[in-house]
Amino acid sequence: MSNDVQGTRGTTTVQAPAAAPVPFADPGALGLAAFALTTFVLSFVNAGLVPATVEPVVFGLALFYGGLAQFAAGIWEFANRNTFGATAFCSYGAFWMAFWFLARFTDLKGAGADAGKGVAVFLLAWGIFTLYMTFAARRTTMAIFLVFVFLTVTFFALALGEYTSTTAYTRIGGVLGIVTALLAWYGSFAVVLNSTHKRVVLPVGPQ
Repeated sequence: MSNDVQGTRGTTTVQAPAAAPVPFADPGALGLAAFALTTFVLSFVNAGLVPATVEPVVFGLALFYGGLAQFAAGIWEFANRNTFGATAFCSYGAFWMAFWFLARFTDLKGAGADAGKGVAVFLLAWGIFTLYMTFAARRTTMAIFLVFVFLTVTFFALALGEYTSTTAYTRIGGVLGIVTALLAWYGSFAVVLNSTHKRVVLPVGPQ
């Protein structure tokens, strides 16, 4: 769009400023909710609050909600130029899809008694990734920072449980996972509620 300004020395064309692009809605609410719900269900199994035989109920969640929906939230964070959110949501979305594939299609029978050690390394690697993301999370909000703190120790506890075949460590990891899920749900709830009310209703802590 342009406007013609008539002056004594002729016509000057003035370019009107371009309209600002409409930003995406905050994808953090979806990413945190998808992560929280899937983690909550699996952690009930790990904590021994429900029998291990019901673990397959989490597989659909791991693929579609914790996996694909959370990965999509990460892509939207890339569009919003949020490097931390994009890296976190895409990574943990991929984690849940990898978990689904591991549980459904990966044959570890040939590993025998060492199968748990392989799973332990898988969990340990995710714990290391989560640990360095925790340092970055200090620059976000207290709610997000606490999610990453508890998630880090959750991964390490579960890895230790798999490596040593010690149920107690897995139970501890399950309880920590439940706490992690509740914190992530709080963060998601805060984003939804605060954006809907156009003001801070639920605090998430200083940035």
